[in-house]
Amino acid sequence: RWQVYPLHSRVTLEEQNNVFLTPVPGYRKIILSTNIAESSVTVPDVKYVIDFCLIRTLVCDEETNYQSLRLCWASKTNCYQRKGRAGRVSNGYCYRLVHKNFWTDCIPEKSVPEILCCPLGATVLKIKRLDMGEPKALLATALSPPNISDIERTILHLKELGALTTCVQTEENPHDGELTSLGRVLLHLPVDLHLGKLIVLGHVFGCLEECLIIAAALSLRNFFAVPFKQHIDGYRSKLFFSGNSKSDCIAIVNAFKAWQVCRQKGELRHPKDELEWGRSNYIHIKKVREVSELFHLLKKRVREFNMFINTQPSAVDEEYVCKQRFILQVVMAGAFYPNYFTFQKCNEEIAVRELAGKDPKTTVMVKNIPPYGYLYHKQLQSLFRQCGQVKSVVYDGSRAFVEFSRNPMEGFKILPAVYMSVKMSQLKIPLELDVHYPDDIKRQLHHVTTASMESLRVSVDYQKQTVEPVEISFGSSQLSKMIPNRLLSISVTEIVEVGHFWGYRIDEKNRTVLQALTAEINYPNLMDLSVPPHPELVCLAPFTCLENRGYYRARILYVSGDFAEVFFVDYGNRSKVPLKKLKEIPSHLQELPFQALEFKICKMRPSARSLVCGERWSYSASQRFASLVNGYTLLVEVYSLVHGVLHVDVFRYSRRKDLVNIRDVLIEECYAELTEESYESQQNHDLLKGLFFDQVKKEEKTPISSREEEEHLIERLLDWFSEDKSGAPTHKVTVFGPFSPYEVKCYSMTKVSQFRSAFVQKESINSVVVHDTSEDSFQQLLIAASLSLNANGSTVLLEETSLMPPIPGLLALLSMLFAPAIELRIDKSGKYFTGVLCGLGWSQTRGAALLPENDMELTFDVPFGVDDISEINILRTAINKLLCECTMCSDQEKMTQLQENIRQILLR
Repeated sequence: RWQVYPLHSRVTLEEQNNVFLTPVPGYRKIILSTNIAESSVTVPDVKYVIDFCLIRTLVCDEETNYQSLRLCWASKTNCYQRKGRAGRVSNGYCYRLVHKNFWTDCIPEKSVPEILCCPLGATVLKIKRLDMGEPKALLATALSPPNISDIERTILHLKELGALTTCVQTEENPHDGELTSLGRVLLHLPVDLHLGKLIVLGHVFGCLEECLIIAAALSLRNFFAVPFKQHIDGYRSKLFFSGNSKSDCIAIVNAFKAWQVCRQKGELRHPKDELEWGRSNYIHIKKVREVSELFHLLKKRVREFNMFINTQPSAVDEEYVCKQRFILQVVMAGAFYPNYFTFQKCNEEIAVRELAGKDPKTTVMVKNIPPYGYLYHKQLQSLFRQCGQVKSVVYDGSRAFVEFSRNPMEGFKILPAVYMSVKMSQLKIPLELDVHYPDDIKRQLHHVTTASMESLRVSVDYQKQTVEPVEISFGSSQLSKMIPNRLLSISVTEIVEVGHFWGYRIDEKNRTVLQALTAEINYPNLMDLSVPPHPELVCLAPFTCLENRGYYRARILYVSGDFAEVFFVDYGNRSKVPLKKLKEIPSHLQELPFQALEFKICKMRPSARSLVCGERWSYSASQRFASLVNGYTLLVEVYSLVHGVLHVDVFRYSRRKDLVNIRDVLIEECYAELTEESYESQQNHDLLKGLFFDQVKKEEKTPISSREEEEHLIERLLDWFSEDKSGAPTHKVTVFGPFSPYEVKCYSMTKVSQFRSAFVQKESINSVVVHDTSEDSFQQLLIAASLSLNANGSTVLLEETSLMPPIPGLLALLSMLFAPAIELRIDKSGKYFTGVLCGLGWSQTRGAALLPENDMELTFDVPFGVDDISEINILRTAINKLLCECTMCSDQEKMTQLQENIRQILLR
């Protein structure tokens, strides 16, 4: 009979306040607290303190200079503070869980002085500002002097940051330097040095407001709340605020601005409304207010250096927001250099086999499914309810593949439900099924001689509400039904994104099928829906855009008020329809195959320009694609069929009656670029070649009599056991997962962390990364705002991460742009650049690398020429020029001109 309350800085304000509640009579109140209770909180009715005499302290690791939270013995001073939590208003007791002799002899009297365990960067900068001589000499006179090696490393890190000058070739003392323009600004900002650099670069690139918000939020710890046992909901909220950016920092900016907008509209005038808004969005309101105060303070401080927040330019194009977001991502890459990481390559062949050919964008896998697992499909569905709408589950022996519903109008991206599911596994949320003993189930089948029913492959379709054995086929007659010819004439009905669209065949045979289908829908006798309208429901709906307001088969996408957005499954377009006009679909019409086809142009990906100026495709790319396909009869050549989507080459006739390949036009106009097809697509292409050219053997499938018998047995078992008519005993079974074989782990680009495993902290959006374009060969860049080590120093912990856009060569480009020094690698012929070494450089006087642990060796995955290196140098020079102007020039117009120049060079 306990009431347990966790008390730490990450829980919500309500949960923190719960510790003051009076316990229910007969229950004991237990507070599990961190150091927050040591001096910050006094709970009046605490009678007992149980003290483990342990504390987690920030220690600076000698080898890496990363901070690490180490568990060590608390000082007696700390323990006396903890003892004071009990008996504030009456007598209390404190139990220290150590031996008396240990307390006397081993527990230290006082804590370690802060100068020995904190970063020394800000201290060294202040010494340089006061011009009191060499930092090493001055710090040696402190009451508790830091290690000489710590001071030397700190100075090198300040040079890497750009706060102190460095002249690698000639300087005699690498452990000293003069303050730079950046260093002078950092001195006046009450934030971590990297966050100070973020603010300065934000000014340089014209995104100062966003950088001030990020710096304020990260200085005061994250304001995203993680309520007790609600990690999944908190993660979902953060994913929502990040949009498609995959960045914790951009999620912070969007959440803060959403709070600001609500306040400006007067929606949060009452404190209760504000707390409710925070609760529903998993945001700590008290911390947001603190961030707001620091934001305004920083805004005031940077004005002294002629840094002002630019008002949004009046002439903003449709692509401005996406460009601004990309520029902000580049600024973060500059501020948090060299915290650069990339990902292991996903072996697509193994992943496809492990996921049994299911779509990784919509499907996860669970293991340790008990015998006759399909009997518990309702339980499994309810376990995934907090992740998303489950469309179907396929049981295959001890594995099950859970597929989530995908909106047909969404682009090809991994569903949030997949991320949420993998997150459940990461958080070790137990997935338990209440199951019957196999022997009790076998007794119901005692007279049956059919193949083993316990590991039968079964598909559960939650839309059609069917549980059926999976048909094992070896041929390709199903493919030939869907794709009668390699060349199809089609009409486009709905564009999802560039190269991805819906349409239907317009050949004579298909036209006859559609006419027969329309004729079969008997308008006067249509019945109203027997169930409330909900997403995924297949029904009949009028197509209101046509003069002929006939009814057609449709799937509900979502319901909003008195209207539903529906997708017409035989044509591929959508419409908004009043709920009262939706009609019941006869069962025989529901079972007929849907005629709409989903297409994707093969061997094509967005160009860098499209990725920078759009979510994936820029507005101008979308407009151009629409102009190429809308209103035309298109000829498509089928390359492959992957997860129900036809990968095709698309042609249309030009005015000169020549066939024009749409992909070639998009590539020529720099909206797209060529890429490899995925492993699955190439495999299916080989199968299709056999279908169209060799006419492979006819399909072999399970005999109908056997299949009908299996269906009957499944029905009987479901009736007997799922409704629990049997009264047979049950027990708990824990299933393992969910997993995605496409999940990838990151590793560090710097030498110091190369042999340590990297772990993204679980609160970060990128704690789950599922690779959806494993055919791409280039390295994608992940940036961390801060790094720390675990207690034993074996693992680097990444906090507040941001995933950069998937642009080939971006990792090398940003490294060369922000590294203090670079050394280019060339091939044997001396004609081409093959890679680059980025870091603080080589000291000729010492004959050694200055900061070898932070050096990064990169191999180019795109060609870099002399012109590219010149462009990078032009941009570096422009950045330096503006940094110098900051402290000297107050001409705002000139400053804006310099910022715009830098932005344009970067985008180019």
